[in-house]
Amino acid sequence: MAKRRNTSKSPKSAKTHGVINGAGDIVEQPIVSTIRENFMPYAMSVILSRAIPEIDGFKPSHRKLLYTMYKMGLLTGGRTKSANIVGATMKLNPHGDSAIYDTMVRLSRGYEALLHPYVDSKGNFGKFYSRDMAWAASRYTEAKLAPICNELFRDIDKDTVDFVDNYDNTMKEPTLLPVAFPSVLVNANTGIAVGMASNICSFNLKEICETTAALIRDPEHDIKSTLPAPDFIGGCQIIYDEKVINQVYETGKGSIKLRAKYEYDSSANCIDILAIPSSTTCEVIIEKIIELVKQGKIKEISDIRDETGIDGLKITIDLKRGVDPDKLMAKLFKFTTLEDSYSCNFNVLINGVPKVLGVKALLEEWIAFRIECVKRRTYFDRTKKAEKLHLLNGLAKILLDIDKAIKIIRETDEEVEVVPNLMIGFGIDKIQAEYVAEIKLRHLNREYILKRTKDIENLEKEIADLDEIFKSKSRIKTIIVKELKEVAEKYGQPRKSIIIYNDTSKYEEEIQEIPDYPVTFFFTKEGYFKKITPQSLRMSGAQKLKEGDEITQTIEFSNNCDLLFFSDKSQVYKAKASDFSDTKASVLGDYVAAKLSMDEGENVVYMVATKDYKGVLLFAFENGKVAKVPLEAYATKTNRKKLTGAYSDKSPLAGMLLLKEDKEVLFKSSSARMLLVHTGVLSLKSTRSTQGVAVMKLKKGQRLFDVEEYKEGTFAKPQRYRTRSLPAFGALPSNDDASDEQLTLI
Repeated sequence: MAKRRNTSKSPKSAKTHGVINGAGDIVEQPIVSTIRENFMPYAMSVILSRAIPEIDGFKPSHRKLLYTMYKMGLLTGGRTKSANIVGATMKLNPHGDSAIYDTMVRLSRGYEALLHPYVDSKGNFGKFYSRDMAWAASRYTEAKLAPICNELFRDIDKDTVDFVDNYDNTMKEPTLLPVAFPSVLVNANTGIAVGMASNICSFNLKEICETTAALIRDPEHDIKSTLPAPDFIGGCQIIYDEKVINQVYETGKGSIKLRAKYEYDSSANCIDILAIPSSTTCEVIIEKIIELVKQGKIKEISDIRDETGIDGLKITIDLKRGVDPDKLMAKLFKFTTLEDSYSCNFNVLINGVPKVLGVKALLEEWIAFRIECVKRRTYFDRTKKAEKLHLLNGLAKILLDIDKAIKIIRETDEEVEVVPNLMIGFGIDKIQAEYVAEIKLRHLNREYILKRTKDIENLEKEIADLDEIFKSKSRIKTIIVKELKEVAEKYGQPRKSIIIYNDTSKYEEEIQEIPDYPVTFFFTKEGYFKKITPQSLRMSGAQKLKEGDEITQTIEFSNNCDLLFFSDKSQVYKAKASDFSDTKASVLGDYVAAKLSMDEGENVVYMVATKDYKGVLLFAFENGKVAKVPLEAYATKTNRKKLTGAYSDKSPLAGMLLLKEDKEVLFKSSSARMLLVHTGVLSLKSTRSTQGVAVMKLKKGQRLFDVEEYKEGTFAKPQRYRTRSLPAFGALPSNDDASDEQLTLI
């Protein structure tokens, strides 16, 4: 439907979504169909063609790069400049040289992000464990394919996988690589698509090959017996949790705890950190330790420096005299990312469909894929041998009378008649006759033909064997098992990550995480926060505030607690009270939005202090609905700093309360009506983003704008504002109450 306007100015309020066709013409379009037609194809493209790896363990960008290098002959011979590789890859991947080179860097040996790198690099390729160590430009570095890539391309020219046209239909590229080992689990892979992501950790190659072979022989094989845990390139320690490992192996999801590896040098009184979790970097760790020292939470360190060099990663921590290094490391494991979690999400494209699979299910999918590759290779080999046998059978017939063949060729007047005459003379088909006709004159002797035809018997046996392999699934599985053993023997390496089965630190109880003492929290309307001790509060004068600011919340609590800051964008930010320094009334305090790195334009609307996450949160929305959510819904096992979907965003938030027990609360609407409701009548919702239930009826143009705890004695006749059923309009204040209640129409 189109609307005609007589002005070229755009409307001030656009409640409809449209496309301007001409001067003043607006064609209305449903927003749902617009999103479906424009956004959905993009989302599908990102999921299927960019971010999620497939069963061969590669994303399209990886596959295009490696295949280009294979076609350039870089599987053997010397290296070439990375810029040459990047330029050639653009024939398959037209997304710019920078993106292609970044992909090559991650796959390289120099970057050290993969257990088994696919690119043999030379030059500065940076390091995955360093945020600031940038790699050199592509014109300065060189690369070739690593030897293990032989197992990626071994059968690619034998029709083992499908090929498709590239983006401009000038060449072909493989849809998958016929990998001879489960590369999808051997090297780590991370991808973020639209609405989904993938995060696959790495496993030891020998263990994966052994497990896969055992699974082929026995589908009921216990994979934990041969695959105890993942293996990470950094060589960090894995804190073994059987429940988590079982979850990852069965569902493909779970959080594995990783811990840095360190050594104590008694002669220099320092700790050398030699391996860190793959989810963090040296700079992040050093910055956090420096921050802890400045805050006075760690006092045992005199100096820290990054000594990473040609021998690999090394962070050196100088200790003060008399410090127990193990006790200090226990503290650092607690407060820094020297101990971190790796969140697994084994999301893989299987036949174009994203699936989250456990380790066993993923290996079974790879086995099915490899069986198909071997079958196609067998069929290809059988076809080639059959074609050769067919030619040799024709040559054998020539052996019966070589002179006759020479005579036919010599006596044929026209060249085009040679092949038909040979076909008639020896009873062979056109292909065989073409082959005979192309033989050089010097080869038309009995010795040459006998040498060529003596392979007929061997070819017949080989074809029969290939036919048997093609029909026998057990023979194919035996071949796969044999190839897996060869790969494991040739490229296998010892485990890099040590598994810690009993993590019972004797210093755990001795670590005083956070000093606990009474404090008072102040939170202002403009988003400033102060934490003041009782002694400082008694000695202080008036609270210093920005002009026009006011204190909206005052909470007496203790220093060892969690603070939850709810924002106006349906998000909650979590912090420890100890993260904020003790201050005085004479300072403005910390600006929470900056302290917690909130989104641009985001403001805090309510603060909650808690230790045990007991109680309920009451959310009142402008549309008159109220949601009652348990505070424990915001407790997390991991130290997450931000939770999205903290409350419903269907209607603007009018106000919220933390209640330790059910009690009466007062709702106020813009029509000056007030409603007293006991929260016990409201049902508790388990979902944070619930829209709640309708509590206050509102007429058009009105809204609920405030909620507060009711204090006895506020109203002369509180019964006037109570109701037997919900939702209700509430009541206008009586004359007695109006003098006490200062009402403002909004």
